[in-house]
Amino acid sequence: MNFTKQQLHAFTKNVFIKCSMNECDAELAATVLLSADMRGIDSHGVARLSGYVRLFENNRANANPSFKIIHETPSTATLDADKGLGLISAPFAMNIAIEKAKNVGTGWVAIKNSNHFGVAAYHAMQALQHNMIGIAMTNASPLVAPTFSKERMLGTNPICFVFPAEKHQPIVVDMATSAASNGKLEIAQRAEKNIPTSWLQDENGIDSTDAEELKKGGALLPLGGYKGYGLSSIVDLLSGVLSGANYGPWVPPFVSFLNPLNNLPGEGIGHFVGAMRIDAFRPSSEFKKNIDNWIDAFKNANPIDEKQKVLIPGELEFLETERRMKEGIVLNEKVVADLKILADKFEIEF
Repeated sequence: MNFTKQQLHAFTKNVFIKCSMNECDAELAATVLLSADMRGIDSHGVARLSGYVRLFENNRANANPSFKIIHETPSTATLDADKGLGLISAPFAMNIAIEKAKNVGTGWVAIKNSNHFGVAAYHAMQALQHNMIGIAMTNASPLVAPTFSKERMLGTNPICFVFPAEKHQPIVVDMATSAASNGKLEIAQRAEKNIPTSWLQDENGIDSTDAEELKKGGALLPLGGYKGYGLSSIVDLLSGVLSGANYGPWVPPFVSFLNPLNNLPGEGIGHFVGAMRIDAFRPSSEFKKNIDNWIDAFKNANPIDEKQKVLIPGELEFLETERRMKEGIVLNEKVVADLKILADKFEIEF
């Protein structure tokens, strides 16, 4: 089925309000989710809505948190999110990072006691309107086995870097540190399709093409083997250990087929965001001129096939946003069925 952004945003906001969120937070949470759908990242959009409702129902998320800065310097802060959704805490923290960057050149905020924060690009891209470089990352449900292991120890642990340009769209590097995100597995499951052999291993460490393997005890693989394991570790250490959140296998899972562990070393899920003022390093106009030059050079690199030109990180998502603004958002029938269940539960018109 095809929906407009406005239709899905209004429905999503109403669901959050029914979960006792205030209107302002519900508006923001819906905006973050719809930003993923508009960018073509369907795995992190309204398809996740029932997962957030489940967190509220199981008392694992606080619909009306009171955020508190528990440690601070001129350029850094640590935020206790009071079990709020990361959809709310990450933008709040990013605003703090931006204000600090305005004052001293850079700003960095570690967040603990939070929950799943949606698509990383939304949070990092907040820096663009302030002429800054933006960074956002989070640890996540333990679904990824470290290299040479069968045990699920790390999350997909996404990371995003955003660089503003002058005449071009910004460069947006938004990626999981695993070979694929769990959301892509869910998309394959809904479509009843197999996955590439490099994404997943079974419980014995053997490559699998079964998108359901994760629920049977298998594990996602790190991006590029040992290097992806290293990148994922960095995200986990900055998001979890530095903030005082949980880390590694203790990160409270968002997926429904895993249960939280006991004797946790920290509080909730952790995020890490940052903003860097360009003119803290060099004149902004010079930097953005060089960014445009970089983009032009890479877009004009000799392609292997003339039918497929070289793309800049984030370019596909900007093109998809333009297309979906005109044509709407097509949702998988299983996602639609899931949303209809929420509509019935909360007596909301779908």
